[in-house]
Amino acid sequence: MKRLCVLLGASLLPLLAEAGPAINVGVVYDYLDGDKSTYLKRVFNGGDSTAFIRINIHEIVYDAEGKPSELPIKTQDDNSSRDGLMASPARLIVPVNGMQGTRLLFMGERERERYFRVRFVPVVPEKEDEFAVSVEERAAYKQSLSAGVNVLAGYGTIFFVRPKDARFDTQIDERAGQYALRNNGNTVVVVDEFKDCAASDENDCQPVTKNHVLPGKAFRFDKHAGRQYRFKLVEGAAQKSYEVKG
Repeated sequence: MKRLCVLLGASLLPLLAEAGPAINVGVVYDYLDGDKSTYLKRVFNGGDSTAFIRINIHEIVYDAEGKPSELPIKTQDDNSSRDGLMASPARLIVPVNGMQGTRLLFMGERERERYFRVRFVPVVPEKEDEFAVSVEERAAYKQSLSAGVNVLAGYGTIFFVRPKDARFDTQIDERAGQYALRNNGNTVVVVDEFKDCAASDENDCQPVTKNHVLPGKAFRFDKHAGRQYRFKLVEGAAQKSYEVKG
C-alpha cells in the first residue's frame, strides 16, 4: 500500500508542476535597426493561471579579451534619462491564453553597437512589486498556486542595438582545410543554420548551430574531406546561402 501511494504521488507530480503560468517570449535574439528606437516584444501565457512578469535589463559589456559581464543601466550625466535600454511597461499582467506586449526603448549613445540581456521573470506579486492588484487579489493568487508544486520559469533574451550608421562588411577567407568569415563591419552578423554533414549521407550531421559574429571578430571552421558545410549569412534584412565542401 505504501509503495502504491508513492507511485500515485510520483504520477501526480508532473500534473501539479504544470499548475501556474507558462510564458513564451518568442525568439531569444532580437535586433534594433539603426534607424529605429523602439521594439515591441510580446509575451504569451500558455499556463492555467495569470502570469505576473517583471522585466529586468542589464547591459552586456565585453572586456579586451572578449569576456562578457553584465552591468546595470546607467543614467545620463544630467540624470534626466537612462543611457541604454528600458522596458515600458516593466511589469506585465498576462491572463491565461493571453498576450501582452512591452516596448523596449533605447535612449543614449549609438556610435557603437551595444548589447543587453532582457529577462522576463514570473513572480508572485508583492506590494513592493507595484503590480496594479489589491491585497485581496494577491492573497487569492498565492492561495491558488499553493495547491500544487509550481516552478515559475523565466526567460532571458539577448537584445542587439545596432549603431545609428550600421555598416555590413563580411569578408570570406577560404584556405586548404579552413574556412573563415570575418566581420569587418560595425554591427553583428549571423551565421545561421550552420550544418556540418557527411557528403554521402545527409542524415550524418552535427547539431545545427546559430552563431553571432561581433564586429572585429571571425567565425571559423575546419574543413574535412567527405564533409559538406551549409549555412546562411544574415546581414540585417539581407541573407545569402552558402555551401562549402571539405
